[in-house]
Amino acid sequence: MTEQTILGYLSEILDPEIPVLNIVEMGIVRSVFFENEKVVVTITPTYSGCPAMRMIEDNIVEKLKENGCGEVELKTVYTPTWTTDWLNEITKKKLQQYGISPPHTTSDNHFVEITLPKKISCPYCQSHQTSLKSDFSSTACKAMYYCNACLQPFEYFKEI
Repeated sequence: MTEQTILGYLSEILDPEIPVLNIVEMGIVRSVFFENEKVVVTITPTYSGCPAMRMIEDNIVEKLKENGCGEVELKTVYTPTWTTDWLNEITKKKLQQYGISPPHTTSDNHFVEITLPKKISCPYCQSHQTSLKSDFSSTACKAMYYCNACLQPFEYFKEI
């Protein structure tokens, strides 16, 4: 069994909070390697305290064991912290098609910038005539918006 095979199995595990994305394309799976007969999977939560991590961990172990892996070890790393910059354009497109406005890219600039509020586009009609309704939505990593053009509520995946 190879690392690519393991990543293939792991890409079958969907994020429980965003079931259109798998945990590999989300960037939750950081690495896979073998240590003697053991498969070691390194993961990073999307944010500290993410309630889905326990389910993701259980799903990883279950998926690998049902595909013939004997011993599985999970290592959780917090540095570097997960960032929405790890989402590629295909992943962002999947979010948009699912009805979640994808995040903007973040900056490596560690200084606080004073900026005007971002224009969040509606994933349904692409209008920028949107308004923030709540800083939190179904999960803490998303905000609730409303499109004033097509009158649709939608979630926005925050930059982290």
